[in-house]
Amino acid sequence: MEYAHATTQASSVDAWTRALGESTGSPGGGAASGVMLAIAAALTSMVAGYTKPAAGDEGELELLVGRAARLRETALARADDDAAASDAFGAAFRKEPGDERERAIREASIEAARASAALGDTAAGAIADLEWLAGHGNPALVADLAVACGALRAAVTGARTNVSFDLAALTSAGSDLGDVREQHPRLWQSVHGFGAAIARIDTLTASIDDRAAPTD
Repeated sequence: MEYAHATTQASSVDAWTRALGESTGSPGGGAASGVMLAIAAALTSMVAGYTKPAAGDEGELELLVGRAARLRETALARADDDAAASDAFGAAFRKEPGDERERAIREASIEAARASAALGDTAAGAIADLEWLAGHGNPALVADLAVACGALRAAVTGARTNVSFDLAALTSAGSDLGDVREQHPRLWQSVHGFGAAIARIDTLTASIDDRAAPTD
């Protein structure tokens, strides 16, 4: 197998993680964030599946299960999108110094940042379902819910870090950070938005920790 062409949907877990372990950068940390999001989605679905809804909650639980199933598929697609963006990013930096290299770095950095931002937005949108399960889910599955929170936090953290790094990479093509902020305000702001999402996940995790890890 060519590791650079490993995809989440066409590879076994063993093959994909071996590809991740190679020094190719594709898949890399951004794609791993997508896989973490898929894990969070799958655990969300599992916890919901073990939950007996209270009267009046049946419709909400059914919708939640559907969202989790779609999220798992979307997350894997986002992971592969990020791996493709990483390919272009690495290729740009391997070019000979000059105008063409600077242009390639600029374009690849923006596309990589967009891929990571899309993944982060998708992950942040999943927090509400975990919050709902914290209050309504099967209490016997609270440990699995805590793992889902950890996986979701890893996904958002990865997206935040990669967007920030990719935007900063634009300075290699001659921009300064002030220019980057003005030229890409939505991407710049997403970094701060993901920080708020991480804080929200931490609050949720803390709220269930006494049930998930009572002997700690």
